[in-house]
Amino acid sequence: MVLVITIGPFLWQLSTSLKSTGEDIHTSPPRFVPRDPTLGNYSAVADIIPVWDYALNSLKVALTSVVTNCVGASLAGYALARLRFRGRRAATLAFVLALLVPLESIIIAQFTMVRELDLHNTLIAVVLPGSVGALNVLLMRNAFANLPYEVEEAAVIDGANVWQRFTRIALPSVKGTLAVVAIFAFMGAWDDFLWPLIVLSDSDKFTLTVGLNYLHGTFAGNPRLVAAGAIIAVAPLIVLFVCLQRYFFRGVGEGAVKG
Repeated sequence: MVLVITIGPFLWQLSTSLKSTGEDIHTSPPRFVPRDPTLGNYSAVADIIPVWDYALNSLKVALTSVVTNCVGASLAGYALARLRFRGRRAATLAFVLALLVPLESIIIAQFTMVRELDLHNTLIAVVLPGSVGALNVLLMRNAFANLPYEVEEAAVIDGANVWQRFTRIALPSVKGTLAVVAIFAFMGAWDDFLWPLIVLSDSDKFTLTVGLNYLHGTFAGNPRLVAAGAIIAVAPLIVLFVCLQRYFFRGVGEGAVKG
């Protein structure tokens, strides 16, 4: 039942996007398999809006967010979990408290900041607020904290410095959590709608979620086009998860040491 509730809407959108204009999409009972499947709705979406340009903008934002989150969250998480410095507990608490702050309460301050930095109406402004997520930092911190200290102590005896312990011992041991961070960062950047809508004004810089909003407004009378746009938006997320699922499920057992 849970699988039907979860997958059902996606299959219905996929089915609707493949139905021709001559086929009724409101039959009772619903028909998931199109009588005459067509890809014309996808080409129609591309004719109405520059969907591939929007997708490219979203891809730039999402990939940049993945890189910044993986690098930043790994460094911050390792520092919080393995290094000893004054204020470490306060810094950890600050990241926890950051999870409790809703975006809507700080979005005006974010917009003011990017405007003062003269980054308004740029893709950099879209990436900047989510470049290092608090949740991702805490995920990496917990993954590094679960690693046995004996391994690093042996490396210290062998003369390894902090950077060498981080890159050669700690980081390779938490690939699963790193994959989780990558997926979360990609999904968050790819699906974000409110912030790009506020900070971007030129249509040629729109991300995919903002650009597809035109399908829900002007062309709401044709649900086939809306469904096709939704499938275009969700397809990269499915591809990403399929590629990283092996590492994603490994994240459950992070911290194990292989001999």
